[in-house]
Amino acid sequence: MPATTTRSSTTLSADDEDEGNTDPEEGKTPSAVPKIEELDETPIEALNLSQPSNSNSPEIKGIQTSARPAEPKKKRGRPRKNPQVTRVDVKGGKSSSRSKTGCITCRRRKKKCDETKPTCENCKNNVLVCEGYAAPQVWKGGTKRSEERKDLFLPTAETIGLTVLVRRLSSTTHHGLPTIVDGVETDMDCRFFKHFVCNTSRVLTLHDNRSIPFQDLLLPMAEQHKGLMHSLLALSGLHIVQVEPDPAIIERQHHHFTAAISILNTSVATVSALEDAQDVTVEDGTVASTIVLCLICNCGGSTKGEYRMHLDGTRQLLPKGRSKSADFQRFIYEFYMFHHVLNSLTTFDRRPLVAEGGRNGLFPDFIVRPSTQPGTGALVGVLDGLFELIKSITALRDIIRARRIARQTPCVRYEHLSQANELDVGIRNWDPGQPAGSPRWLVAQVWRQSTWIYLYRTVQKSKPSPKITPVVDEGITYLRQLHPGDSGQSIMLTPLFLLGCAAFADRQRPEIESAFDKVQTYRNFGNIKHARDIVRKLWTLMDAGDERSWDWEGIMMEMGLDLLVT
Repeated sequence: MPATTTRSSTTLSADDEDEGNTDPEEGKTPSAVPKIEELDETPIEALNLSQPSNSNSPEIKGIQTSARPAEPKKKRGRPRKNPQVTRVDVKGGKSSSRSKTGCITCRRRKKKCDETKPTCENCKNNVLVCEGYAAPQVWKGGTKRSEERKDLFLPTAETIGLTVLVRRLSSTTHHGLPTIVDGVETDMDCRFFKHFVCNTSRVLTLHDNRSIPFQDLLLPMAEQHKGLMHSLLALSGLHIVQVEPDPAIIERQHHHFTAAISILNTSVATVSALEDAQDVTVEDGTVASTIVLCLICNCGGSTKGEYRMHLDGTRQLLPKGRSKSADFQRFIYEFYMFHHVLNSLTTFDRRPLVAEGGRNGLFPDFIVRPSTQPGTGALVGVLDGLFELIKSITALRDIIRARRIARQTPCVRYEHLSQANELDVGIRNWDPGQPAGSPRWLVAQVWRQSTWIYLYRTVQKSKPSPKITPVVDEGITYLRQLHPGDSGQSIMLTPLFLLGCAAFADRQRPEIESAFDKVQTYRNFGNIKHARDIVRKLWTLMDAGDERSWDWEGIMMEMGLDLLVT
């Protein structure tokens, strides 16, 4: 009787399993075969079964027993519903995984590839086009990959040329669509327009962020007047060039400037040809272009008096203008008067205020009447009456200069001092009409101090005085209180220049330099640097006791500077 075999301790060898459990000696299958337990994917080699000392079952070959068989290690987690079958390599006895070096066609079809090169036989047998083999990927460390990634983005002559070409195409191709705003045609124009709205227009006049004259009055007009749009974009582009002198920006800015000049010349020629006609009128956009072009000269730091021809254009075109906007008429008058009066403060140029017909013939009465309402006016001094005093001081200064040149003594006669006393009273009684302590009030106080200094430096000798020093100190005190980002910084250059011309004390000069820095940071116009250079030159003469420091207009001429300090 055959020996009883324990089921839990029996197993089949791999050879018996391959031979279908057939006895090789007798050629027949045993009548009873023990049930084979599943090993749950554990390889046969992992069982490490020990061989018994003697076998009691010679009838069944390949069945081995052990007293205590090694049980496979139980895996953690939930068992698979369909256990994976580990493939065994018949030749090497090692498990093999899916090949990753097959041809592209077989890998996409998820078929075994025989990896015959250049084309696999599997694809040939199945009448398929073998797509070949992918290039082998060599592993590289992080440092090597970083270096190659940097090299990938290094600019070359080819990439730089392609970038320039793409930029030119993007800036000149319209794709058949019209522009949203006439005159804003390229990407660079869009940048100019945005810069004007967000920056340039805010540093030209006083404003309260709710009402900005160059936005509220000129931008709507520029949408209907191409020449004015070119002028505004040229001003904005030049403003950008002051901090970013890129050749592409300079080129586009010059394009707008020349276009604005060309359109203005055409308009002026048309008006001149019809000068005898009674109904000839000038568009508001044409008049506005002249003041913008004047600002371009200031922004660029022009030193040859180029601004003057544009002021002349404003003076000649205004009598022919028939604007329906009272706000625009007021703004044009204020801007023109502001620059016309201050032109005489730093140069010997003395041009008539109007071209013809007198002031009241040029402007309506409601415009020229001084206004003392708080917040009125885009600039200080014009509508509130202060510039009437400044014009009188300039006229008195011209008389005294003529006597100085002729070496007449005394240079200042008593009738001149009498006139100076009247102007002194006018300055003291001047009411800017601004709430005390407000930013506009602080700006007005600086202008009052500088106007008094202008009068004092006109009728007195250029030397230190216990009268002039406290006036400069008080002006510096007001400057300290003015916030660096306040719109009042846009019109601080002229009073700061006059304060500098009277800063005889060394302790006052660092404050003046700091105030120049604030104006430069806020406005970023080219004429600010020239104004500072003039003041520094005067300080040198003042320290040396040179009487020429009285005549800063003459010093500017010697330096070859003909510009507006506004």
